[in-house]
Amino acid sequence: MKEWVIGIHAVSELLRQRPQEIVALVLQSGSANKRLDEIKSAAVAAGVQITESDKSRFEKQFKGVHQGVAAQLQSNDTALDEKQLLALLDRIEGDKLLLVLDGVTDPHNLGACLRTADAAGVHAVVVPKDRSAPLNEIARKVASGAAETVPYAVVTNLARCLESLKERGIWLVGTSDKSETTLYQQDLTGNLALVMGSEGSGLRRLTRDCCDHEISIPMSGELSSLNVSVATGVSLFEAVRQRR
Repeated sequence: MKEWVIGIHAVSELLRQRPQEIVALVLQSGSANKRLDEIKSAAVAAGVQITESDKSRFEKQFKGVHQGVAAQLQSNDTALDEKQLLALLDRIEGDKLLLVLDGVTDPHNLGACLRTADAAGVHAVVVPKDRSAPLNEIARKVASGAAETVPYAVVTNLARCLESLKERGIWLVGTSDKSETTLYQQDLTGNLALVMGSEGSGLRRLTRDCCDHEISIPMSGELSSLNVSVATGVSLFEAVRQRR
């Protein structure tokens, strides 16, 4: 399967991490952005085919904030399965930090969560095979290259995977606006998987039942919840603060 990835950050990271999977690169001609010259040089060095297109034609082909660059990716499924995820975790020394997204179906939110996960030093992002946003062009663009840097696991049975994490000594902390324990009261050090639910219905029952603790983010305004990507950022960086 082939897919297009747009944007300077996303394409630059593809050239750095997976140049062998890029089958074509399109640059907008006449752009004064120096970073496009850097991308062109990297593509030439990697032997990637380059095509230039004028602004009108480029914008007809590529929608959104493309920044004048698009790469066509021969997409071999790079997502980890449960067995590969557990093998990865077994190789990591020291405390592990995971992000689990249960029912996040908007690719914009998925991309934003991946970008935050990269910034927070998350070892892997885990999603269920069903009821999850695809890691598509939109998610990759929003992730700004993090889709290539953060291990991404898609598991068939999320509850079973969470139990496997617990067997490896990883504590599961889920988020719920009904919890009386706040984010700032919970110990987020050690081996930790932060489990985030969808904005509408939150964590599914089976997922919630797997969690060792539930936490809430204290709210001072009239609204009762945050966008899931914002809540993920707040929660992950509280974990980062405590771990430092």
